[in-house]
Parts: sequence; C-alpha cells; structure tokens
Amino acid sequence: MEKKEKLVEIKGLKQYFNVGKPNMVKAVDGVSFDIYKGETLGLVGESGCGKSTTGRTIIRLYEATDGQVLFEGKDVHGKKSKADLKQFNRKMQMIFQDPYASLNPRMTVADIIAEGIDIHGLASSKKERMEKVYNLLETVGLNKEHATRYPHEFSGGQRQRIGIARALAVEPEFIIADEPISALDVSIQAQVVNLMKKLQEEKGLTYLFIAHDLSMVKYISDRIGVMYFGQIVELADSEDLYNNPIHPYTKSLLSAIPLPDPMSERTRKRLIYQPEEHGYGPEDQVQLREVRPGHFVSCSEKEFKAYKELYNK
Repeated sequence: MEKKEKLVEIKGLKQYFNVGKPNMVKAVDGVSFDIYKGETLGLVGESGCGKSTTGRTIIRLYEATDGQVLFEGKDVHGKKSKADLKQFNRKMQMIFQDPYASLNPRMTVADIIAEGIDIHGLASSKKERMEKVYNLLETVGLNKEHATRYPHEFSGGQRQRIGIARALAVEPEFIIADEPISALDVSIQAQVVNLMKKLQEEKGLTYLFIAHDLSMVKYISDRIGVMYFGQIVELADSEDLYNNPIHPYTKSLLSAIPLPDPMSERTRKRLIYQPEEHGYGPEDQVQLREVRPGHFVSCSEKEFKAYKELYNK
C-alpha cells in the first residue's frame, strides 16, 4: 500500500475569542487532523461550529490560541521573517465564501488576479504579467476580454472563478476553500466544484473544502471531517462516512439531506441530535478514537468498545 505524504498537520488547535470577561468563545477547541498531499479533505458542520475559523487559523488570518499547524513539517504560527511569511503565503491560498465582498470593486479583473504575481515578482515584464492573467482567465473558464472589466460586471459564479484564478496566480500547493459555493445558485455550484476538481487533477493541488452541504462535500472530498461546537466528532473516508456513519451528530446531518424521491421523503425519519444523551461525566475521556481502519469517532472508552463491537462485525 502506497504511503501518503502529509502536507498539513493540525495538532490540538484552539482558537478562543475573548468577548468580554468572563466570557470566552471556544470557536475551535482542540482539533487534530492531517491533510495528505493531493487529496481533498472536506470539513462540514452547521453554521457556527468553527469550521471556517479552523480554515482561517490554519492560513494565519487568525493567530492560534494554542496547538500547532504544520505545513510541510514547518510550524505556521509564531514569529517568522518576512521572507518566510512571503514563501508561506505563496504556497497556501484561500478561496473565500462571498465572491461579492472578496473582490476589490475598484480594481480591474487583471489587477485583482495579478496582485499575487506582483507581490511575489512572478512576471519579468508587463507583457508576461498580462499573458499570465490571460492564461489564468482561460484556465477558470473566462475570456481574456474580461481582464479589463470590474467585478460588478460579473455574475456570482463568474466572480468566484475570478477568485479561484487569483488563488492560482501564485502557483500554490494548498488551497483552503471556505464555503466557496454557498453564495451561488444551485445550478452554478456544480460548475464551480467541477472546475475545482479539474484544476486539482491538472495541477496536483491539495484542498481543504469547508461547507455545510454534506452531499456536495461527498462529491468533491476524499475524506470528511464532521465538526460540532468547535470539535471534530467524526473523520473518515467520504464513502465510508456517508454510508456507515457512527456518531449520532453525523447521522442527524445525513438524515437532513433531501432525497429526490417524494415517497421516500414523506416516510423518512429525520434524526435530531441530543448531546445530553451521551451522559458524559468528568471521568470520561472523550477523544477521537479509531473505530474502524481510517474511521475516527469522538467518544468515551465505553462508547468506543460498544462502537467497535457494533461496527466491526
């Protein structure tokens, strides 16, 4: 079996926000997972679960409260020289949720896309700069005539393509896509996701794909992590998690996905997650445990034994 190479390692990551004493919001509370080179790891959960904050902390938009983020074995957080930061910013890029707010309305599309090219000195002349911009526009399914236009002249799907071109401009290895399709029409969502899959195959990219739509995440992801109140409650291969969910919260998310069959929809039972049903006490050491090979679930030792017995028959 081929050994996968770790590109990103998250170890005990915490992101707390002080909203006035004594209140402390634990947006991300001890999250650990790895992302392997060339894969897409999906991160799902309801709004407010901490998935976007996790992505923003990984890329250093927020300084971590505690824990480690390792990229190619090097710590992302802490003091870094300008040269190190510049190199890091080139290798790791982000596609933002809102294609309307993430593009500067006063800049042309060419200048938006070429911003990273200019910062990192990736073009030796104006001609080479524009050639790179034209190539990037064609790569994301737009025309070179679009280069002189402004963001307000484009639809939401086109703007998100411009955002993708901007992220690709510095030739990154790792892209964090923070709910990149949630602001788009359903008809456009599949186009953007298919474009991302195509680019991944062509350029060998690695993605962290953050979303709340489990069905779309299953389509693009190799593995999926499910977040609940700042913690990962389940992590497994996409197919395995979808077909054999173990944690009650994952089951409740899957039960909420609508089915195309009206008869099945009418009779299907939706599950409501009740965290108090676990009945955890102070003595319970709740942590991610490997119930099946590659399938991790947040549970106590007692639950772990029960899950192993139930799901390994």
